Amino acid sequence: MHTRIIITQLSRLIVSGAIAFGLATANASDHLDTAAVIADPAGDIGDLYAWTDVGRLNLVMTIVGGKFSDHVRYAFHIDSGKALGRTSETVSIECDFNSAFAPQCHLGDADLARGDASIETGLVSEQGHFRVFAGVRDDPFFNNVRGTRAALNVAGAALAAGVPRDAGGCPSFSRTTTAKILEEWRHTEGHAGTNLLAGWKTAALVIAVDLDVVNQGGPLLGVWSTTSVRAAPPNHPPLEAGVVIDRMGRALTGNALLGTFDTEEASDRRKQQYNQATRLEWQAFAPDLAATLAIYDGFDGVCGNQWLAVQNAAPATRYADLARLLADDRLWVNSAAKTCQQYLAAEFHDVGATNRDCGGRTPNYDAVDVFRSLLVRGRTTGVADGVTADDRLHSETRFPFLAVP
Repeated sequence: MHTRIIITQLSRLIVSGAIAFGLATANASDHLDTAAVIADPAGDIGDLYAWTDVGRLNLVMTIVGGKFSDHVRYAFHIDSGKALGRTSETVSIECDFNSAFAPQCHLGDADLARGDASIETGLVSEQGHFRVFAGVRDDPFFNNVRGTRAALNVAGAALAAGVPRDAGGCPSFSRTTTAKILEEWRHTEGHAGTNLLAGWKTAALVIAVDLDVVNQGGPLLGVWSTTSVRAAPPNHPPLEAGVVIDRMGRALTGNALLGTFDTEEASDRRKQQYNQATRLEWQAFAPDLAATLAIYDGFDGVCGNQWLAVQNAAPATRYADLARLLADDRLWVNSAAKTCQQYLAAEFHDVGATNRDCGGRTPNYDAVDVFRSLLVRGRTTGVADGVTADDRLHSETRFPFLAVP
């Protein structure tokens, strides 16, 4: 997240959402995105969730604008293989809307669903391979946005003041600065951490699909989502059909690690390039991610204790492994596992921490605290923002999973 513009961009998000859809507020979580994405909230992905449950893969995409657009194509991409990062088959589920909540969704050439998908039980596809829901639900994302802004402002001020860095870019923050960063992160304006997004609503596209349709290449599923231009809307600058508007895999990767401490203009430009990059181009962003990873690594005053960093390795290459892993921005699900309780479990298994969890991301994971703790201290706990759960309980087994707003 960009140090100086968290609240600025949230304000822009709210204004753009209100103008586009006549809403009092933009009811969705979203993380900080490019101006182009924020300008078209119907194509702005708030979050992506994916997990397994009794022979099916559950998929949720939340949309900031509160409605779906007939000018936008919404897609889930599921790559399958036998090892993390190495996939051989791809299935996409693409949905087009010609009315508010009545999509036409294609599961490749294998199946089709079309009609009103706003009822609780959803719309079953013609061949019975998947079920789809499209409607307004409670936004499951939770985050102490103000505390995060305050923490990053502390770090940004120290960087601007010229705090020394090692050869890997990790800053030597003072004890006072590190204590202030972590203190601000778990509080909201000096009080207990609060969820800025409590009570927010989102447009949710929810799909439950048979596993045997999407895991043809192997049990490891790399899931990512896109919104793209289906047709240019009236009175809008010319846009080519097929151009990607937004892209998301793991929570926070692009928006929290890309251009975090850059100027707004530079950050916006790089994020737009990131959104529109093909999968073959994703690794080109690893150096950008590594630069920000180095800064996060110093938040606790210790350089080299970040997840996958080797403390006694050459500082210049210390963050390369994690940067490469995160640049492949797919949400990984082990479809052979029976339970889903740990964010990034598939990645942990790949680097030697054997487990039997599916990983992925359910609506109830505290993905934010896990991710930040790994970046700062190399553990799944230890850096908290004071918010551990959403204000609503979401189901991981009952379709359409997200709570009624």
